[in-house]
Amino acid sequence: MIRECVDADFEAIYEIINDAAQAYRGIIPPDRWHEPYMPREDLREEISAGGAFLGYEQDGELAGVMGTQDIQDVTLIRHAYVRTALRSRGIGAALLAGIMDAATRPVLIGTWADAVWAERFYERHGFKVVSPQQKEVLLRKYWTVPDRQIETSVVLAPLRMLTMTSWISRTSELWTFCSSHCATVMESSSPTCAEAHGAAQPR
Repeated sequence: MIRECVDADFEAIYEIINDAAQAYRGIIPPDRWHEPYMPREDLREEISAGGAFLGYEQDGELAGVMGTQDIQDVTLIRHAYVRTALRSRGIGAALLAGIMDAATRPVLIGTWADAVWAERFYERHGFKVVSPQQKEVLLRKYWTVPDRQIETSVVLAPLRMLTMTSWISRTSELWTFCSSHCATVMESSSPTCAEAHGAAQPR
């Protein structure tokens, strides 16, 4: 059964994330890995900032979760995890389908570049990795992550979204604008470029 998670599910969400995240050990760069991967304090902050979780319940307990957060004009999928013992049973696919069915705005996903299995999972369900230039623009516009994480991540978008000329035009124009006004996007201190990238990001 797929359902929205509630406050009482906090500990189960915490356990699922940190159990499933062990698959990323050795994949996530050592300077970005820590134990636990998602501390309780960080999880509480993300929920307080508008993060919501959809859960897959099996035999009375959560077997997997997938988080979403509405940022500006898109929905981000965040923290998609299934208990290690229950993988490869269609739980992640069911959660993704539930989120996509309910989505009212474009959906974006960020994951680690070396997590090839995660990329393949999303590609099987209609997503595609965006170009490196678009990735950097999107990560700076919709996420609040350090430069190191931008370097080691990818962004995926629904294939139908990437075929929309208007969306490609908006992201390409943003990249072109910043490239022409800043020495580099990553190191720029130009207020105009920072504004174009959505510097006032939600915390």
